[in-house]
Amino acid sequence: MLNRLIQFGLCLTFIALAASAEASVRETPVVRAIRRAQAAVANIHSEKTADDGNSLFAVDRARKVNGMGTGVIIDERGYIVTNHHVVDGVDSLRVTTSDGSAYTAQVVSYDRKRDLAIIKINATRPLQVVPLGTSSDLMLGETVIAVGNAYGYENSMTQGIISALSRDVEVNEKQAYRNLIQTDASINPGNSGGPLINLEGEIIGINVAIRAGAQRIGFAIPIDDARDAIASLLNVEKLSHTWHGLKSTDVKNGPVRKLVAGATVTDSPAARAGLQPGDVILTAGSVQTIDGADFERACLGRKPGETIALRVERGGKITNLNMTLAPVEEKAGGSFPTETLASRSNTIRDSWNLFGVRLSTLQRKDELAGTKFRGGLLVTQVDAQSVAARNGIREGDILVGLDKWETISSQNVQYVLENEKLWESSPLTFYVQRGRETLFGRLPLR
Repeated sequence: MLNRLIQFGLCLTFIALAASAEASVRETPVVRAIRRAQAAVANIHSEKTADDGNSLFAVDRARKVNGMGTGVIIDERGYIVTNHHVVDGVDSLRVTTSDGSAYTAQVVSYDRKRDLAIIKINATRPLQVVPLGTSSDLMLGETVIAVGNAYGYENSMTQGIISALSRDVEVNEKQAYRNLIQTDASINPGNSGGPLINLEGEIIGINVAIRAGAQRIGFAIPIDDARDAIASLLNVEKLSHTWHGLKSTDVKNGPVRKLVAGATVTDSPAARAGLQPGDVILTAGSVQTIDGADFERACLGRKPGETIALRVERGGKITNLNMTLAPVEEKAGGSFPTETLASRSNTIRDSWNLFGVRLSTLQRKDELAGTKFRGGLLVTQVDAQSVAARNGIREGDILVGLDKWETISSQNVQYVLENEKLWESSPLTFYVQRGRETLFGRLPLR
């Protein structure tokens, strides 16, 4: 009897071990990688107005077009990186997170040349940030996974390998990419802006393009290149109107990933804090600072006068410093707009204070010959750091409309800028004539 009980017990143990072994076989590195990364992926749905050639200001008769894309959560407060072409010219953005929560999103900043943009949602809880990898040690044949909103099928996963590195791809005469990762993981419309992850569940690229007419040829921006752009897009001088004065270098070489301080601007917050060239910045506030994007995140949203605790490694020893952010107006040559509605004067030079553009009367009306416009104002200068530059306005453009009003004279612009209701419904739609093209975009007023 005892022997039978022992045999029965051994049988149950064998069955349990077999079931456990089967489960471990099913839970592959790909499964674990997806599980680690998927909560930091956002699905993006957009709506934009298509230009059907009707009257420019008859917006209510224009055709609406739906779009889709993917984003990657880079800050728990709701900052998300995606491709610029996903959000270019959109009227509205809706973001769905992995738990099914839906939010309205706003474009914060973008880099048209590198095809990256930052959008922001007002999340009701801290969000999971994507685990950060590096593209400095990628291997041909390495297994990768693309995650995204493919054809509107949210949270789609595809697996492949790294097919090639350092690919230069020219999409059209306006858009070219350098140093891309090529992968045979299926990347479809809607995947743009989503992560390419490795078997550790770390993001090593941002999916950006597919080869039309080809099969299993997709491309991603290396994450180290993307993070460099993200640091600029999160620059606190532009977004929070504060400054720190630190110049730094991202060091990424496989497992070695660190932010190294360089020179500091004289009498800047970073200089006053005692940061020295060669310091490795380990943390800023509660943020572990692997690179410059992390440092900007740590400073983002803080007010002038707020102090950030810095933990740095200097000469093999840990040093604690305190950096107090300053208003950007204290920076020599600072030109970021600080005007509010209450402080604006009634002159056309407000276009420079508010948007970063200088306008002049159009001397040659024949420049608009063959168009539907009676006149416009010539853009003679654009501040490279301004909201106008970030939203695509160029020197030489002819401003022909703001909202639903034409802009033939400075008085037209004054009327729009003094309209209280427009300030309440920011951003403001603008229209420019560039050569034979009529283009439009949006300028945030706050």
